[in-house]
Amino acid sequence: MKILLIGAAACITALILSAWLMTFAKWFPIKGVDEFLIDYKTMIRAHIDYALMALFGLAFYGLGIELPAIACVCLAIGGFTNPTIFTIAAFDTNFWEKKRWKIFSAISFILTTIGFMWITFTILLHAMH
Repeated sequence: MKILLIGAAACITALILSAWLMTFAKWFPIKGVDEFLIDYKTMIRAHIDYALMALFGLAFYGLGIELPAIACVCLAIGGFTNPTIFTIAAFDTNFWEKKRWKIFSAISFILTTIGFMWITFTILLHAMH
């Protein structure tokens, strides 16, 4: 279950890095940085998603319920890679047209869904006993 804490820490780190990047790109433009960040709105989506995924990981860990290790791994990996999809898309104008990113996105979404649903099912089973 400690993998949830590692995943949350990774998301928090990415959250802070994305905040600094957006700050420099928007309010303190440095030549090249503001041109590098192509889609500011998509970077905001990534920023919010990193925060949400970090909070989910911390909340699930904090429940004190023994959760399946593989479900936690799926959530930690998927929880970090899902916002990373937005991060990459913010820098790549043709992101959604590239097959490798479609495959990456599908795998990430599947891992996240498995993790969330397995953990949710475990929580429900715990609540019923």
